[in-house]
Amino acid sequence: MSYAAYKMMHWPTGIENCASGFVTHCHADFTPQIPLNQTEDLECEWPSGRGIGPVPNLIVTAANILEIYAVRVQEEGSREARNSTEVKRGGIMDGVSGVSLELVCSYRLHGNVESMEVLSIGGGNGSRRRDSIILAFQDAKISVMEFDDSIHGLRTTSMHCFEGPEWLHLKRGRESFARGPLVKADPQGRCGGVHVYDLQMIILKAAQAGSGFVGEDDAFGSGGAVSARIESSYIINLRDLDMKHIKDFIFLHGYIEQGMVILHERELTWAGRVSWKHHTCMISALSISTTLKQHPLIWSAANLPHDAYKLLAVPSPIGGVLVISANTIHYYSQSTSCALALNSYAVSVDNSQELPRTSFNIELDAANATWLLNDVALLSIKTGELLLLTLVYDGRVVQRLDLSKSKASVLTSGITTIGNSLFFLGSRLGDSLLVQYSSGSGPSALPSGFKEQAGDIEGDAPLAKRLRRSSSDALQDMVGAEELSLYGSTPNNSESAPVVCCSKTFLFAVRDSLINVGPLKDFSYGLRINADANASGIAKQSNYELVCCSGHGKNGSLCVLRQSIRPEMITEVLETADLLTEVTESVDYYVQGRTIAAGNLFGRCRVIQVFERGVRILDGSFMTQELSIPSPNSETSSGSESSTVMSVSIADPYVLLRMTDGSILLLVGDPATCTVSINSPSAFESSKKLVSAYTLYHDKGPEPWLRKASTDAWLSTSIGESIDGADGGPHDQGDVYCVICYESGALEIFDVPNFNCVFSVEKFASGITHIVDAYSQESSEDSEKVFNKSFEELTGQGRKENVHNMKVVELAMQRCPENASKVEDSVSAQNSVGLNNSNASRLRNLRFIRVSLDAYTREETSNGTLSQRITIFKNLSGYQGFFLSGSRPAWFMVFRQRLRVHPQLCDGFIVAFTVLHNVNCNHGFIYVTLQGNPKICQMPSASNYDNYWPVHKIPLRGTPHQVTYFAERNLYPLIVSIPVHKPVNQVLSSLLDQEVGHQMDNHNLSSDELHRTCTVDEFEVRILEPEKSGGPWETKATIPMQSSENALTVRVVTLFNTTTKENESLLAIGTAYVQGEDVAARGRVLLFSIGRNTDNTQNLVSEVYSKELKGAISALTSLQGHLLIASGPKIILHKWTGSELSGIAFYDVPPLYVVSLNIVKNFILLGDVHKSIYFLSWKEQGAQLSLLAKDFGSLDCFATEFLIDGSTLSLMVSDEQKNIQIFYYAPKMSESWKGQKLLSRAEFHVAAHVTKFLRLQMLSTSSDRTSATAGYDKTNRFALLFGTLDGSIGCIAPLDELTFRRLQSLQKKLVDAVPHVAGLNPRSFRHFRSNGKAHRPGPDGIVDCELLCHYEMLLLEEQLEIAHQIGTTRSQILSNLNDLTLGTSFL
Repeated sequence: MSYAAYKMMHWPTGIENCASGFVTHCHADFTPQIPLNQTEDLECEWPSGRGIGPVPNLIVTAANILEIYAVRVQEEGSREARNSTEVKRGGIMDGVSGVSLELVCSYRLHGNVESMEVLSIGGGNGSRRRDSIILAFQDAKISVMEFDDSIHGLRTTSMHCFEGPEWLHLKRGRESFARGPLVKADPQGRCGGVHVYDLQMIILKAAQAGSGFVGEDDAFGSGGAVSARIESSYIINLRDLDMKHIKDFIFLHGYIEQGMVILHERELTWAGRVSWKHHTCMISALSISTTLKQHPLIWSAANLPHDAYKLLAVPSPIGGVLVISANTIHYYSQSTSCALALNSYAVSVDNSQELPRTSFNIELDAANATWLLNDVALLSIKTGELLLLTLVYDGRVVQRLDLSKSKASVLTSGITTIGNSLFFLGSRLGDSLLVQYSSGSGPSALPSGFKEQAGDIEGDAPLAKRLRRSSSDALQDMVGAEELSLYGSTPNNSESAPVVCCSKTFLFAVRDSLINVGPLKDFSYGLRINADANASGIAKQSNYELVCCSGHGKNGSLCVLRQSIRPEMITEVLETADLLTEVTESVDYYVQGRTIAAGNLFGRCRVIQVFERGVRILDGSFMTQELSIPSPNSETSSGSESSTVMSVSIADPYVLLRMTDGSILLLVGDPATCTVSINSPSAFESSKKLVSAYTLYHDKGPEPWLRKASTDAWLSTSIGESIDGADGGPHDQGDVYCVICYESGALEIFDVPNFNCVFSVEKFASGITHIVDAYSQESSEDSEKVFNKSFEELTGQGRKENVHNMKVVELAMQRCPENASKVEDSVSAQNSVGLNNSNASRLRNLRFIRVSLDAYTREETSNGTLSQRITIFKNLSGYQGFFLSGSRPAWFMVFRQRLRVHPQLCDGFIVAFTVLHNVNCNHGFIYVTLQGNPKICQMPSASNYDNYWPVHKIPLRGTPHQVTYFAERNLYPLIVSIPVHKPVNQVLSSLLDQEVGHQMDNHNLSSDELHRTCTVDEFEVRILEPEKSGGPWETKATIPMQSSENALTVRVVTLFNTTTKENESLLAIGTAYVQGEDVAARGRVLLFSIGRNTDNTQNLVSEVYSKELKGAISALTSLQGHLLIASGPKIILHKWTGSELSGIAFYDVPPLYVVSLNIVKNFILLGDVHKSIYFLSWKEQGAQLSLLAKDFGSLDCFATEFLIDGSTLSLMVSDEQKNIQIFYYAPKMSESWKGQKLLSRAEFHVAAHVTKFLRLQMLSTSSDRTSATAGYDKTNRFALLFGTLDGSIGCIAPLDELTFRRLQSLQKKLVDAVPHVAGLNPRSFRHFRSNGKAHRPGPDGIVDCELLCHYEMLLLEEQLEIAHQIGTTRSQILSNLNDLTLGTSFL
């Protein structure tokens, strides 16, 4: 029996829901904006910069990821804008020079978010209350969350569950439902509604301000902020109101009692009946009284089109509701209604009156919408275009609707307005964009200098030139090709003009984007350009990269993902004259012994070198001062002659030395004379506490934030509005602090040079999740409870574990640019990293938060030799963060206040690292490997590091479908489809001329309909070659398909040529003709050879064979030198003669459509679109394909693969319900029906559609070699790497039974031990989902590493307690988890 672990390696990035609200701060936290100086060359009609006003948070969800962002606005001329060196996207608009998203908190939930809404508090602009987030999960779970400052994160305030036996009657006997719960909230925040089980409406009644809670003012006085909360919930059965098929619902604006409009279909229609029965929908408006639980009907409107699907509530003062359907838009209110037809398919109810038409044809069948102004809505449609819809309102009624085209953009899954001048386009298919908009009135509002042409593409103009431009140029700059078309369509004159929409002018500028690598349809595993052929072991893994098909339509791209960073080497040798030369002999540096540290003092005027027994100060290469470190007084420590310097921390002008006997010395520099003197801090002479780690931190910058943390003047807004005071002038040198961690696990911060304690924490090394000053008055009760368990109790239960060895070995403290700090300690890499969130000399308002680092692999414990391993960098190719050297080196980069961890595997152990910036190496770095080789490198520029893995996106301008790797030539053949507009008659004739004898029947098509265009996908196979310099990839050759022929599969196959008796590597393509349901399906199989000669691109690819077969060729692969083709309902094995394919065996499995074929030796695994999986074998001697076993259940397969663990072969399949199952073949077992039936070994709910499995050999880890159990072969183990449609990547790795049992019992403990976000249960989340079909539950043979990774974030005491309860040790558990990470670091 083999067991497995499910492990995520790259989390989902495709954004499904987005919303905005004041979650982490309230309206009133915003300081009034400084009025901007009006620039002279703008015309006076242009509205003066309106300031951006209070900016709410952005909340996004991607599958089970929930993230809250703060929106940082940089005003033109403000201090941050002047200090910032980087070029901001989008020029200057409305006095704003840059807007960026900054992460506040991020959660991985045990459940996919089906829909999300922000419950606002209403209450106007000066309100002190905050909004809450309502999340809805499958089938009917609702969680309400609010932001809690004390934990700097979300806290669940109420949970509403309508599942289980007592709510079974709500389903009315049904098992499966078309969609999950849909949640909406009343704009005034009085209630929320959730539509579940097709016919039930759950009303969530909000608690009114001041009812049962602290009054608003008291709450603020006591430091807390009150958020909107839900008081109670009840159910309305919509069937009682005679509503059957609910499509959407919404709450209206401007009603005294909550008004809800429901869009529903009275009787269904279908495609064959649409010409007779087309206006089947209606809307009903109810008045919801939450106190009386009554909901009378107040008005309704019938005869809406059958394809109406979405409602949009019109803001006050207009009110009412918009109904969006595929071909029309309708406006309804209690008194008036009007409609707008979008194309010629729009008809009125009785075909009598003509509907007002738009000037262009458009279809709205998958649109998302939000309001920019209270009478202008922004619609994002399925082609990615943005439309502006204006309600023409005369103060009394809406007279008509007006639609105008705007820019092209990304294909959206959600769209939300943030404040009064930003909106966010969330996308599953491309990168999500944050856009700033500005509206003037009328075309005359354009600045006089506005020329109608495309400006510079963003980033081309150097910074100085950008800042010198006049404002009209800056406006023109926003019209850059990427900017105004928002997403890369080519700039032409029509694109660049501002959008004029019904006497209002809109300008747009892209300000920020969140990268997305999903949906991953297919991927292949190939060598990187800079691969090292001699590497071995784990270093060899960073030779590979994952090339993924992602995106759709114009957002289609090839994503190149690499889990680890391979720096670009500039040089390795140090002899060349203009680079670096060795100068050991000619300088006054101390070279007779080991240098402990070197650094700059006095503003880089001097160099200080510290060695074991002394210090030298040098100016250039000349020594100006030497100090020998005196032994301390003999009273304090006897035999101290041997005490030498052990480690050093430098913060100009102080140097802190730690001696081998544990004492601490401070060297104080005098900037006037550039000399240093020794000073022994009295605080440490008296104390007997042993110091385990320390660092000096220089709190400099225009506003030293630690200084703010000691005063009450900085009642922090979490957005951290900078207070411009006179104290933060350029002459202010800031303060120096010393952070010290003791062997006991306590942490203290002292000011230097007086050494008064300003901040202290007990038990810092236990890994507390948030740290507050122990002496601050407001130290909360729950953090007190932590300290009750004393270490004495612990040593009892930790008999087997040496807990007292647990200590912080290194500290570093660093402020990331915008008001945040970071502390990192490698308590065996239990890294704690914090962002300061809040406000006597004690830093009582300082907070730190621990951040989990499950991407980082812990290293084996080193043998006591401590060298400094954390190196902080501020500008390394524009990135900042720190580098951790050692046996598992890793880059920790900070992007938008989020720590991204990227390992570096390629050089093994790195002993030293520093930043290097000179003529030849611009903002690069130099590091030394264990072998002693110094390497000078730069960061690879093509990759984007603000992602879970570094990613390089190559735009394709089409949808990629399948990719494969041709290893001999390092090429990637790839199927791409491009949408092409063609006239209808041309499309029809091409469909019909294939079938002889059909005359064109045009009698039901009018002539103008025949000349209309429709969109057809044209397929081609592109052969791409990776670019050496990391630039855009080059298309080496293109293989076009015939008209209406779709390429379905492309694979590199190795065939045995029976004529020449040699193996040939060929490119095989399987296609299908798509000609409608009246024509029998046909397909072609094509074989191409790829030439050796790279220079001549014409002859790179030559067709060697093509043949038409019955049925679509949906999958093909090579089996022992033969070609196996899945052609329609059968699979056929062919041999290759060099010029001809001839069938030698076939098998008529009754599959409908083969989605995947996998081969191991002579075994075949076949996955069918409906009929689950088949397991076959091929016998050479009888030339026959025979069925060994199959799964008798019905299953809609997505992907299949073999899982190999030693000598055990299992079959893996993923399905349409987002599950995976592992089957095995056991003919000797009775329940396998004499071997006909495949038996289930494990099943698991991944909660994402797995589209591809890739089998990769696992790496052996150190514990495998030491504890090799008898008869268990750990070398032949393969894990399956998988990609999903959400943009996530994970793996299924085999485990031995002992490890599995240990991790499984830990998993059962963690279900109760960890507080789960939103109150979700990880066990129910991972249950197999069968969507109402009969399914017999299989064994529980997969452990969930997404739950296990919480173990390391528990307090040390809790970790030991849990390990003790399951009868193992903490180190054993961590070693198992570490081995799993190491064994699966494939990239």
